[in-house]
Amino acid sequence: MELNFTEKQTKNVSFTCKIKRTLHTEKSSFQEIAVLETIEFGKMLVLDGTVQTTIEDEFVYHEMITHVPLYTHAEPKRILVIGGGDGGTIKEILKHPTVESVELVEIDERVVQVSKKYLPEISYALNDPRVKINIRDGIEHIKNINTKYDIIIIDSTDPIGPAEGLFTYDFYSNINKKLTDTGILIAQTESPFFNKELIKNVFKNISSIFPIAKLYLANIPTYPSGLWSFTIGSKKYDPTVVNISAKYDINSKYYTKKIHNSCFVLPEFVKELLI
Repeated sequence: MELNFTEKQTKNVSFTCKIKRTLHTEKSSFQEIAVLETIEFGKMLVLDGTVQTTIEDEFVYHEMITHVPLYTHAEPKRILVIGGGDGGTIKEILKHPTVESVELVEIDERVVQVSKKYLPEISYALNDPRVKINIRDGIEHIKNINTKYDIIIIDSTDPIGPAEGLFTYDFYSNINKKLTDTGILIAQTESPFFNKELIKNVFKNISSIFPIAKLYLANIPTYPSGLWSFTIGSKKYDPTVVNISAKYDINSKYYTKKIHNSCFVLPEFVKELLI
C-alpha cells in the first residue's frame, strides 16, 4: 500500500510526498507534531500539517537565514533566535568564529525534545555550551528582556496560530529596541508567489523602522512554490555592499559569498511587491 503525506499549501495548491513510515506523532499544548520518513527528502518535521524542515533540504533555509546576516555584521557575538526549535539555525550560527553566545526562544518545548530525539543531524548544536534555550513566547521575551543582541533571527512558522504576532509592526519595533547600535534583524517572510500581501506589509514595516531594509530569495523545494523570501533590517551594515570576499570561510552546501550578493538581485515581480 502506498503511503503519502499531503500539505495543503494554499486553498488551491497541495504538496505531496511519498512516505515510508511515520516515526512520531503527538498533540502538544500548542500544535500537532509529526516526524515522517519520506522517500525523497528523508526525515521530515511537520507542525500542524505544514512542512518545517527535512534532512535533505534543510541546509538551504538554515544557511540563508543565518549566514547572510552574520556575514553582513562586522563582529556578531550575541545572537537571539526566536522559533527554530529544531536547532538547524543554531547549527549554522555556531560556524561563525566570532559568536560567543546564542539564545533560543521557543514557545513549544516538545518541538525541541522531538527534534533532539528524531532529528539529531539538525539538532545536535542545541547541546553546545554556548547555547541557552528558553521555553517561552517570543513576543513576551522581547517585551521583557533587558539584553541587547547583535543579531535577532525570527525563525518562525507560518503566520497563523502562535506565530501570527511575529509578523507585526509592534514586534519589529520592539526588536529594534533590543538590538545594539549596529544590530540586524532577519525574518523569514514566506513565498513571493503565495504571500504577496504579507511580504508587502512586512517590508513596509521593517523599512519604516530600520534605515536599511532588504529582501532576498532562496530556492527551497519543500516550501510553498519552492521560492522563499527573507527580509533583513539593519541599523548600520548594508548586506549588499559589505566586502564579503574579505570574510572568513565556512563549510556550507548552498550559501556562498557569490550567492550572498546574487540573492539580493530580485525578479521584477518581487521588486514590485516592495514599492
